Amino acid sequence: MDTNILLENGTNEMELLEFTIGDNHYGINVAKIREILPYMPVTPVPNSHPYIEGIFMPRDTMITVIDLAKATHGQENPDTSSDMLIVTNFNKLDIAFHVHKVLGINRVSWAQIITPDSSISSGQDSITTGVVKIDGRLIIILDFEHIVNDIAPETGLKVSEVEKYAGRDRNSLPIFIAEDSALLMKLISDSLSKAGYANLDISPNGQECWDKLEKLAGQYKDKVTEHVSCVITDIEMPMMDGHRLTKLIKTNQYLKNIPVVIFSSLINDDMRRKGEALGADSQLSKPEIGQLVEAIDLSLIHISEPTRP
Repeated sequence: MDTNILLENGTNEMELLEFTIGDNHYGINVAKIREILPYMPVTPVPNSHPYIEGIFMPRDTMITVIDLAKATHGQENPDTSSDMLIVTNFNKLDIAFHVHKVLGINRVSWAQIITPDSSISSGQDSITTGVVKIDGRLIIILDFEHIVNDIAPETGLKVSEVEKYAGRDRNSLPIFIAEDSALLMKLISDSLSKAGYANLDISPNGQECWDKLEKLAGQYKDKVTEHVSCVITDIEMPMMDGHRLTKLIKTNQYLKNIPVVIFSSLINDDMRRKGEALGADSQLSKPEIGQLVEAIDLSLIHISEPTRP
């Protein structure tokens, strides 16, 4: 197991922290993690969601603790002496997840991650984003954003921000979207349609989106921007992540002028620097759906401006 990992930008790899709930192995992208702490007693919150164990305050910062054993309907652990708290930051939230054991970090390619089929994934209700096999162990990658959204829907996409854009008739060229979460994809597509962007080409991962774009580039070459208005991509996706997709687009002689908007729960200063280095035109945190509409508007204004000599 490699615990001394330095990832290059846009290589389609990630660091996966492996942990257990009972006998089951799970994973979380290290990019989401702020720190890992030994389990400590938490203060229960009256009338809170059943998955919320309570709150605690490391270094004077109040953090909500979610019991992943309950969220995954797994085995409870009566002996918490070896339990851990994985403190995360995504969607501009600090959340701690109570797990039983932390095993270490694995370097994996997104191409290794298998999208779960319908037998273990029920569309918009699924909290599983992928499965990867490492040294004979099946590791389930959880959709932590979905878990938090189920507990506190107000932390998810702020779809009310789109109401002010309703009734518009915008660019008719297709917007290509790469997003693996069925729930978020529906919310994003519904919101963009309400804002006047109804021509959407949707892919569940970066690889499918890239295959479509590469085919269009081969077919239309210098005219490809007449067939694609912009690309919106998540970062975390099976097969190909959003950073790799951005790199491929921005290094392609025909596609490089197509605006790319990274729309992800992982946007922070470090991720923003990575996206800028790859050529992303805009980077937004997932709750800000209103800002996504504004970014698309701005990108399409710029791409429609005549090129100055």
